[in-house]
Amino acid sequence: MAWMQSTLETNLQLAVSAIQQADALLIGAGAGMGVDSGLPDFRGDAGFWNAYPSLYGRPFHEVANPRWFQNNPAFAWGFYGHRLNLYRQTVPHEGFQILRRWAEKMPAGYFVYTSNVDGQFQKAGFATDRILECHGSIHHLQCSQPCSSTILSAEPTVLYIDEATLQATGELPRCSTCNAIARPNILMFGDGQWLETRAAEQHERYQTWRNQIQGLRVVAIELGAGTAIPTVRFECESLGSRLIRINPREAQTPSGISLGLGAGEALRRLQDLITRG
Repeated sequence: MAWMQSTLETNLQLAVSAIQQADALLIGAGAGMGVDSGLPDFRGDAGFWNAYPSLYGRPFHEVANPRWFQNNPAFAWGFYGHRLNLYRQTVPHEGFQILRRWAEKMPAGYFVYTSNVDGQFQKAGFATDRILECHGSIHHLQCSQPCSSTILSAEPTVLYIDEATLQATGELPRCSTCNAIARPNILMFGDGQWLETRAAEQHERYQTWRNQIQGLRVVAIELGAGTAIPTVRFECESLGSRLIRINPREAQTPSGISLGLGAGEALRRLQDLITRG
């Protein structure tokens, strides 16, 4: 245990040095980033069923499927409406502000690359044109058919959920063009109907930034991104001159700096070291 603690302290110091010497910062975030804000991370079916006990026995990939908007829209919006309401109420934890302060001081800027659909980085004050949501956003809607390429803000949408049954009650969101049931603009499992336009525009801005920082010292700070769907991990491994992987369970990395901590604790400890100089 003492050896592990020594390794952690060494890696924290290495991470501080990497951040202080960086020209640019890539922030990669998976579901674990929101845990310290009180959000479920959906890692494994056990965590999913703890968050939604009324769905016990039905795995996440089966629930997060666009077919429910055709077959049982009240159930589909029960699940996604509950998540939308939860994300609207959630206050981003202190680690978001620590990251934002670092990011805004970078000479060549920053970008957020996240698989989260919760909009927490926007809520924490990160520039909207510096965020790539590779799986879309629950705060935007599209037609479930889809009848057109229109993507709308979900801000006017109000949903009432019976939490005992996870069924939406009352009027459900509908497409403003064809009046079919609307759905979140999120990439779901088995999803051939997701409209990628918004995410593609984000990706184009991200690629422009990547081109601008070639040859510079880029630090990738990856937080709470697991191996089940490793999109964020792969991106951080591919870009960063130095990778800092923060994850309490899956921090292993072949060549980067491993911090086996939760996102909030790791960021606070790094900030404390930076403050102490």
